[in-house]
Amino acid sequence: MATRMTGGPGVRGTLTALAAILVALLLLPGTGGAATPAATPAATPSAQVSAYWLVASDGGVFSFGGLPSYGSMGGQHLNEPVVGMAATPDAGGYWLDASDGGIFAFGNAAFHGSMGGQHLNKPIVGMAATPDGNGYWLVASDGGIFSFGDAGFHGSTGALTLNMPVVGMAPTADGGGYWLVASDGGIFAFGDAAFHGSTGALTLQKPVVSMAATPDGGGYWLVASDGGVFAFGDAPFFGSTGGEHLSRPIVAMGATRSGNGYWFTDSAGLVFNFGGAGYYGSAPPHLNQPVQGMAIAVASGAPAADPAYPSGSTGYDISTWQCSGLPPGPYQVGVVQVTGASGAYVNPCLASEAAWAGGGLNLYIYLTFDSQASGPAVCNGDDACNAGYNDAQFAFQAAQNAGVNTAVTWWLDVEGDPSWSGDTSQNAAFVQGSIQGLQAEGVNNVGIYSQVSHWSSIVGSYSPSVPEWVANYGTDSPPFNPSQYCSGYNFASGPVWLVQYTDGQTTNGFDHDYAC
Repeated sequence: MATRMTGGPGVRGTLTALAAILVALLLLPGTGGAATPAATPAATPSAQVSAYWLVASDGGVFSFGGLPSYGSMGGQHLNEPVVGMAATPDAGGYWLDASDGGIFAFGNAAFHGSMGGQHLNKPIVGMAATPDGNGYWLVASDGGIFSFGDAGFHGSTGALTLNMPVVGMAPTADGGGYWLVASDGGIFAFGDAAFHGSTGALTLQKPVVSMAATPDGGGYWLVASDGGVFAFGDAPFFGSTGGEHLSRPIVAMGATRSGNGYWFTDSAGLVFNFGGAGYYGSAPPHLNQPVQGMAIAVASGAPAADPAYPSGSTGYDISTWQCSGLPPGPYQVGVVQVTGASGAYVNPCLASEAAWAGGGLNLYIYLTFDSQASGPAVCNGDDACNAGYNDAQFAFQAAQNAGVNTAVTWWLDVEGDPSWSGDTSQNAAFVQGSIQGLQAEGVNNVGIYSQVSHWSSIVGSYSPSVPEWVANYGTDSPPFNPSQYCSGYNFASGPVWLVQYTDGQTTNGFDHDYAC
């Protein structure tokens, strides 16, 4: 079996291929104007980039890309669920809005009023902030607009009969107008918001759920619940998930401040990034309530401290063999080799590949057996355990020396390397020593990459209860479903966190990974 994680012939394929989706660059008459959540800056890991917050229906807030957390309503009683959020222009705070029009302000976001406690004809479905942050609008599903602070009222569809309900809104750059978008992609433009087209006259496979505008207001994007993207005016098409199988619906969208990319998120907080929008992480697994919205602001671009991805996240594992070319987006999982081939070999592309992984970074060590006379007390003088411990600490130091975030999940690659001893108990001691060597450095999650056919032949009955990354070198007829390997393919006692796979269709040299 080829050495998958050090490059070898490996599992070949590309991550979930981005299905090309029809981009309706049409100017369809008679649908109104356009809507979008405000655009924000270019996102590549540098000093100041666009990043994002996510909000769940219980008011829980998740921060990414170096954005601070200013508080949330998570764990508190709400009369009605939170449906969206908006950020202040300086990233110093944010508002959450509930379906009854209740407003919750955090950080330097000032409270300017709400509709909480008042009778509404239809529920609130979204909000937008004025450019100076001194006001905001709320929009109801009938297109009714409620203005607070310095937010001017420019019109609404509250008195009209709509074909489909309004699902969101966005202001123009100067706050002199706004767009409303309906679930059929119909656009209603008010004030100085220009109409650039819509999908209101088209038959959509899935309803539109959100939108985002270009910085100059000369265009906008709509996103449907299947991740299909429709671009109008000067809004470029950067990609979509239309035509891909999604486990959960897309619920919200945001764009970079420079307009060079966009994100959208599904109901589990799984974030997809396109164009110049950087990936900084997704919500943790097992949320109490589904994600409902996102807000964009300028931040440092720092990756999540200990990335975790919701079930259904996909990505790649890469090594020294991918130094000449990195996998394309979108991806949420990026597992990068630190050391391998021998205990002293360091991946020369470690820093650049870790930067590529961004908020989805995990690290791995390709284990090669050896023995050493000296080691920590926890190894009780076992030479194999000593060697595993020291090799793991060497890898950890190599990652620190490369400036890589080491507070992530680490994986130990255990596969059919010729260096393994003929004594399975010694091999098991080496693996256990490697686990302890990383744990001694404060690594919270240490997992093992292997497969049943390799594992027992190398380490015998050794069965640690640690996360497992299951190698699957076979191919399946499309549509491929890697989730089938999340149970029944365990090689030790721990849960399967990742599955490595190929879709059997694409062969660009990259190994795919799926989060269980």
